[in-house]
Amino acid sequence: MKLGCCLNMLGDSSEPIGRRYMNLLYRAGYDYMELPLAQIMELSEAGFEELLSQIQESGIPCECCNNFFPASVRLTGEEADPPKISEYVKGAMDRAVRLGAKIIVFGSSGAKNVPEGFDYRRALCQTADALRIIDAFALPAGIRIAIEPLNCRESNIICSLEEGALLMKEADRSSIRLLVDYYHFMMEKESLETLGALTEDIIHVHFAEPAGRSFPTAEQDAYREFFTVLKEKGYDGRVSIEAYGKEPEKELEKAVFIRKYL
Repeated sequence: MKLGCCLNMLGDSSEPIGRRYMNLLYRAGYDYMELPLAQIMELSEAGFEELLSQIQESGIPCECCNNFFPASVRLTGEEADPPKISEYVKGAMDRAVRLGAKIIVFGSSGAKNVPEGFDYRRALCQTADALRIIDAFALPAGIRIAIEPLNCRESNIICSLEEGALLMKEADRSSIRLLVDYYHFMMEKESLETLGALTEDIIHVHFAEPAGRSFPTAEQDAYREFFTVLKEKGYDGRVSIEAYGKEPEKELEKAVFIRKYL
């Protein structure tokens, strides 16, 4: 497996992409970075070209993107607008290709959360429709989409691996598969049996210590058990640490011990 890190979790309002940590990732021995697509879409063309140059200079590739949609591009509810979704996806996919991304994570709770009083089944169908729009751009670009089940404190739709699998089947497109996020997985008290049953559809992993959604700092049996299930079921993809940091420089370097489980 490859080890990466989601840099946006270390960003702030003045610099939400987290680009200041690119060089540190390289020095610490990570394999790739994961960058936030919605924030990258806010850059001007000149700003995006500058980002591409920074990535190249850092020596570490951007192989994945998270934060697919901003909350302003509604995917569910009466304000969902397929032409607007398609226009956004076209531009986002173009930038993802230029970044070199192979996987885009589809969590985007702000865009897909079901409005109060709106029918859940209808919202699920709308989300599947959005994924089919995405597939039309992702498939020819060679990019796969990983549905990310969140937790019920952050989202009111797709909050378990089984619900993610239901959405995947509803979308029924070859580029659309699943992600498991250890933080959300533990928050929702999901079982290792469910993880094992769905591993063949998992194409990406996010990882953080559940307490405070923080960087892992020490070995734990629970970590070993989680990754053992993935490995025994044949997972050999990427694992991105997606965590908040109090002392990111130290925590980034220390967290590479996770490799022993991969």
